[in-house]
Amino acid sequence: MAIMSWLAEQRIQEAMRSGAFQDLPGHGQPLELEDMSGVPEDLRMSFKILKNAGLLPEEITLRAECVTLEELLAACHSSGNRNTEEARSLERKLSFKRLRLQELLRERGLDGSSAFRQYSEQIRQKMTESGD
Repeated sequence: MAIMSWLAEQRIQEAMRSGAFQDLPGHGQPLELEDMSGVPEDLRMSFKILKNAGLLPEEITLRAECVTLEELLAACHSSGNRNTEEARSLERKLSFKRLRLQELLRERGLDGSSAFRQYSEQIRQKMTESGD
């Protein structure tokens, strides 16, 4: 098998030198790689199908909404608007979203899954990093 890999690599190098790849769509653009390493193995296929369909699991959507509401609340608190109707409304919405998320995780049996907790924490970190 090693000879086949070597031969394939030689042909690719030859095609690159002759410019055969110059007119390909996306030439010079970064690759969009899917990093599913943080997704539990038994959830990968279903997440990929949902992602390809343009859908996200409800728990991911709820987590994103919670992060957004937390950031809005932090902005209210830092600007001194802690006791305004807007801040109270945001707190109610955040409480509702958190309760719904807990209920959803319990229904799906994910509240006790260490793999899902680890994955959730990675998602949360990525969402808070992208908001900075």
